Amino acid sequence: MDLSAYIAGPYGCSLLADMGAEVIKVEPPSGDNLRNYPSTLEKESRAFLGVNRSKLGVVLDLKQPEDRERLHALIHSADVLVHNFRPEVPARLGISYEQLQAANPRLVYCAVTGFGESGPLKDKAGYDQVLQSMSGMCALQGESGGPPEILYGSVVDYYAAALVAGGVSAALFERERSGKGQYVGVSLLRSALAMQSARMIWAEEEPREVSRDMRSGGITGLHPTRDGYIYISANTPHFWHALCEKVGLHELKTERYDSVRKRARHQAEIVPRLREALARRSALEWEALFGEDVPCAAARCVEDMFDFPQVQAEDMVATLHHPVVGRYRGFKRAWKFGRTPGPAPFAAPSLDQHTAQIRAEADRLLRERK
Repeated sequence: MDLSAYIAGPYGCSLLADMGAEVIKVEPPSGDNLRNYPSTLEKESRAFLGVNRSKLGVVLDLKQPEDRERLHALIHSADVLVHNFRPEVPARLGISYEQLQAANPRLVYCAVTGFGESGPLKDKAGYDQVLQSMSGMCALQGESGGPPEILYGSVVDYYAAALVAGGVSAALFERERSGKGQYVGVSLLRSALAMQSARMIWAEEEPREVSRDMRSGGITGLHPTRDGYIYISANTPHFWHALCEKVGLHELKTERYDSVRKRARHQAEIVPRLREALARRSALEWEALFGEDVPCAAARCVEDMFDFPQVQAEDMVATLHHPVVGRYRGFKRAWKFGRTPGPAPFAAPSLDQHTAQIRAEADRLLRERK
C-alpha cells in the first residue's frame, strides 16, 4: 500500500514493484501533487510517470468514513504500508503504527519523513533541496569561496527511495524468521547524511574548518574540448600514465606529479596544459581514443541514453502504454536478477484508473471481516 506522494516514497515503492510486489497507490481526489508539476507532456506529469511505474491506482477520499474503512480493510490484508505523512497525521486517520499493529501484526510499516520521528524538527516539512541546503551538500557543491549550489535531480529523494526499498526488504526478510512486522523509518535527513558518509568523519582534536572535500585537485572532473565537455578520472598511477600518454603530455609522468595529492598541489600547472591538449579534439573523439585506458565520458543529454548502446545491451528501457499519454519509453527496472527477473514493468496509473476494481476488493474484505 503506497500512500506516499512526490518522489522518495513513491519511487521506493516502484523499486519494490520491480522486485515483484503488487503495489496499490492511494491518492486523494485531487491526486498526488506531483501530477501538477510542470511538464512538457500535455496530459500527465513526466515526473509522476517516472516515479510511479508498475502500480495500480485508486482514489480514496479519506475525509469520508466509507473510504477510510476501505483503506483500513486493504491495509489489514497488506504486507507493507508506505506513507510520507507528517508525524501527527497517521493517528488522525487511524493508521498510525500502533493503531495498525494489533490488527495486522505482520505489517511492515514504513514512514518517510523529512527529519525523523523525534526532535525539534519532527513536524517540519522536508523536501530534497531543503535537506541539501541544511546538510552541507550545497555548500560543498559550490566553488571554493563562492555561493552554495543546488544539485538538481532530486538526489536526496532518490537515495531515500533506495533506503525505502532496502529497509522494507530487510524487514520482510526478518519477518520470515520472526513472523512479526515492524516499523521502518526513513528520513530525508538520514538520506542526506548517509550520502555524505565519507565527509561525516570528525577526528578528535581536528578543527571545525578542516577540508572535507574529496575532489582531486581539478584534474579529475569535467574539461572543455574542441567540441563539448569530457569527464576524466585519472586518480590511480596506471590511469594517470595512460592519460599523459594519450594526450601527449609525457613530461608529466614524473615523481613531481605521481600521486593524487601531489597533482592537487600542482593543479595550477597541470590543468591549463591538459586543457590545451584536450582542445585538439572533440569530447566524443577523446572518449573513443581513451577507450578503456582512461575512465571518461563525454557529457551527454539524458535523451542520448534511450538509444545508448550500453543501455540497450543491458535492457534498461521499456516501451509502455498509458491510457492518457499513449505509448512512451521509460526506465525499466533497477536490478537484474538471474533466476527471478521479476514482472514486466507497466505504466504509472492515470488518476482513478483502478478505483472500481480496488474499491470492490476493499468492499469484499469489509464483508468478510463482518
